[in-house]
Amino acid sequence: MGAGARIPGPRREFVEAFDGASRGTPPGGPEQAALDGDDPKGRTDAAGRGRTITGIAAAAVTTVLAVVVAGQVAGAGPDGSVARPQEGAADRAQAEGGARFDRSARSDERAAPPPAARRAAPVTYEQLMAKPFPLDPRFKGPGEFAAVPGTDRAPGKGRKVRYRIDVEKGLGLDAGLFARAVQQTLNDDRSWAHGGAMTFERVSSGEAEFVVTLASPVTTGVWCAKSGLDTTVDNVSCDSAATERVMINAYRWAQGSATYGVKAMHAYRQMLINHEVGHRLGHNHVNCRTPGALAPVMQQQTKSLEVEGIKCRPNPWVFPNG
Repeated sequence: MGAGARIPGPRREFVEAFDGASRGTPPGGPEQAALDGDDPKGRTDAAGRGRTITGIAAAAVTTVLAVVVAGQVAGAGPDGSVARPQEGAADRAQAEGGARFDRSARSDERAAPPPAARRAAPVTYEQLMAKPFPLDPRFKGPGEFAAVPGTDRAPGKGRKVRYRIDVEKGLGLDAGLFARAVQQTLNDDRSWAHGGAMTFERVSSGEAEFVVTLASPVTTGVWCAKSGLDTTVDNVSCDSAATERVMINAYRWAQGSATYGVKAMHAYRQMLINHEVGHRLGHNHVNCRTPGALAPVMQQQTKSLEVEGIKCRPNPWVFPNG
């Protein structure tokens, strides 16, 4: 053992016991001596027996102390530190490696975290326009309207046409989608804005030339009747010319028509807007005259694509060729 080595607590007790035994005093002090029969006033036979027992105890203590010291000295390092007797190789490696060893061991056992869940991509305008929405063909709304808030400025040249969009309350349809569809459709170069003839601007208040109105089938019928039109037979839309409202039947907007089918919902909605606004701009019905050709946008395409035996193809645009 080096000069600077310090004896731990347990060995100090052994040393104290050894020192007491060498002086002839049992480890328990004078009281223990009396119990062992060691007469402090000097009885020879008792003293002999006491010294004999004390000598045996001292020898045993010395043997234990020697074993403990030898074991600890054998594990002592160059700096006097003492290794634990039962310390294994893994324990020593962890003691030497510290936190680094512990992290590497855990990383071998811990499974890799699962990849982050992909966020669902937002639904696009085109996807929404191609999707039918549930609505009863006999649905009756309250007859009350709310203007779609905000403004969409006229993007083109030509005569500026200001319009407003009203949506009947309680329809459960996306008013923002409807407003966007009207604005984008009317300002498409294939529509009435073709060639810079006019440009459309949506307002939510103030002066407007007309109001594009999305309404339930029953309410649409009420407003179309004000202009002498009956839309209840085929559940269609109309331009109620005697009023400010261009009426878009919410059932047709939501469900389309058999002439276009479910797969052409987007095109049907574009036709619906162009057709009814076309009436407001002064255009009357026109029927197809060439079999297999694109139907004119002012043909009543919701009802049929075949007129007087001439069948045409569906077409949503005023100028389909751009």
